[in-house]
Amino acid sequence: MREVAVKVNNVSMKYKLIGGKINSLKHFFIQTLQQKLSYEEFCALENVSFEIQKGEVFGVVGLNGAGKSTLLKIVAGILKPTSGFVERTGSLVPLIELGGGFNSELTGVENIYLNGMLLGYSKKFIKEKLDEIIEFSELGKFINTPIKNYSSGMKARLGFSIATLVKPDILIVDEVLSVGDHKFKEKSEAKMKSLMGSGTTVLFVSHSIDQMKSLCDRVLWLEKGSIKEIGPAKEVCERYQTN
Repeated sequence: MREVAVKVNNVSMKYKLIGGKINSLKHFFIQTLQQKLSYEEFCALENVSFEIQKGEVFGVVGLNGAGKSTLLKIVAGILKPTSGFVERTGSLVPLIELGGGFNSELTGVENIYLNGMLLGYSKKFIKEKLDEIIEFSELGKFINTPIKNYSSGMKARLGFSIATLVKPDILIVDEVLSVGDHKFKEKSEAKMKSLMGSGTTVLFVSHSIDQMKSLCDRVLWLEKGSIKEIGPAKEVCERYQTN
């Protein structure tokens, strides 16, 4: 049996939502001072447990609001669960909300250094790989333009190019294969397949069931924050499609 790379143990994530209608910020403060605010509990994930083997490509499917992105952020360490825990073995790179951590006032080059160092790369290493990142992102002359002038697609392409620079032990992927035009989509998918084929453990979310069937070994089906099924990718995806 292969080594376990990711273990998710009885993970639950609950949020408190304000009940009733709040018309303005002023109304919110008045209600707070008068202690009239009421809260409703929303459970995004409930008692979710599973293991991912080293080198496995593991997919997560479910309707919008099923808890997929919340689960990925918890596994990545971005969110702390209300209860339960996650164990990870090895280095991890999350491809979630690409470009979300960019500084809009800095140029593309400056953000490469900033994000690269946040991912744990040394300044020397980033400098050596700078041309490679710029070439893969296809941003050309725009690389010296402030990020605030970039489209969302340009930001995502740059974020993808930085995050996939080295081969991590664990890769967490949330819909990033949809970034850019069709040529960049093909290139980013080829890059992902290269990482997947080199022993990287992958936790993968996509609305493309065809991608799930072709890329994943197993799939977890989430429904309203709970596990409905875990099994071979093709079988689970086909049942999900006909549900």
